[in-house]
Amino acid sequence: MKNSSLRIFKSADIHFLFLLFILIIFLSGCYSALEREADNPKEALSQVNCFFPGFRDDMDLISITRAIENNLGYLNRLDPEDVFFYGRDEYTCQHVRESQELFLDLIQKKPDLKEFNRAMKKNFRIYRATGRPGNRHVLFTGYFEPVFEASLSPDERFKYPIYRMPDDLIRIDLSLFHEKYNNDTIIGRIEGKKVLPYYSRKQIETERMLNGKGLEIAWLKDPIDVAFLHIQGSGRLRLKNGDTLSVGYMASNGRPYHSIGRYMLDRNYMDREEMSMQSIRNYLRSHPEIIDRVLNHNPSYVFFRVVRDGPFGNIHVPLTPGRSIALSSRLFPKGALCFIKSKKPVINSDDEIEKWTKFSRFIINQDTGGAIKGAGRA
Repeated sequence: MKNSSLRIFKSADIHFLFLLFILIIFLSGCYSALEREADNPKEALSQVNCFFPGFRDDMDLISITRAIENNLGYLNRLDPEDVFFYGRDEYTCQHVRESQELFLDLIQKKPDLKEFNRAMKKNFRIYRATGRPGNRHVLFTGYFEPVFEASLSPDERFKYPIYRMPDDLIRIDLSLFHEKYNNDTIIGRIEGKKVLPYYSRKQIETERMLNGKGLEIAWLKDPIDVAFLHIQGSGRLRLKNGDTLSVGYMASNGRPYHSIGRYMLDRNYMDREEMSMQSIRNYLRSHPEIIDRVLNHNPSYVFFRVVRDGPFGNIHVPLTPGRSIALSSRLFPKGALCFIKSKKPVINSDDEIEKWTKFSRFIINQDTGGAIKGAGRA
């Protein structure tokens, strides 16, 4: 690839997300800030009619091509007449698919930066994520595939299980009962003639409500490892014989996600300045008497499946490093092509953040997560 054509894929202020008609963008400018959290797709995206972003990508052409091709596999599995909501507008699956095919064709031609931006403005409708209440920004955090030591059978060292989805977990589509529940679902279980919420984390982990049902995939040696695997949604298990087993998200218990980091801040266990996943882990290990209390503050619980060639997101396509993101599945259309302008850390040889640098790139909404809520979170 020539350098001139690479420029659309090179190198941008923190946190603007755009769903460009098959794309998400973040702009400031002529948009009023949300007064409260977005509650539906109409409030999560607004069409961009002025102050278009300068589209520039800091990654390689191969990775975005692979991510879009995986995405087209998802769209091809759907009914062409299925509807996607982009803010107040509705588009069929066929329309979305043809849009992404057009975008893929455009980047394969390797236009220069001016020509590329001209084509984007001419051929695509662009929507901006409305962001967080009060500031229009979107909070981005990175996620990754962690590796944990595990065993396929329990012993004195490995005694904390991860489970596959139970047979008694059911998902109920509320839109079948009334149109006001459009796209709303609940997860629960049936007991007698009652539909009840599914067991909470505390009921599963502390009260062992799933014991004896043969649902265990593997056992980990640390309850904190289990909790962080739930937060990440996928991971690799390094078994005692040296083999590796990949597991990915299959379902959740439907309970709301409550941040254990926020819980620890509110109780002055830690200061905001020192808050990180590693510092949470270190604090809990040095204070074992509060581990159950802290972890059970989050009632959400994740069930896994063994995966091949993963990890996979919520649209069941392989996630592409640097290109796949997780957004609220209630607010944003699955499989949407997006554009981000933000900042990323530059790490030195001691694994410390040396500085932050602006960047922008095209990404695709191929996942979701319990902590990913609202129009200002990715």
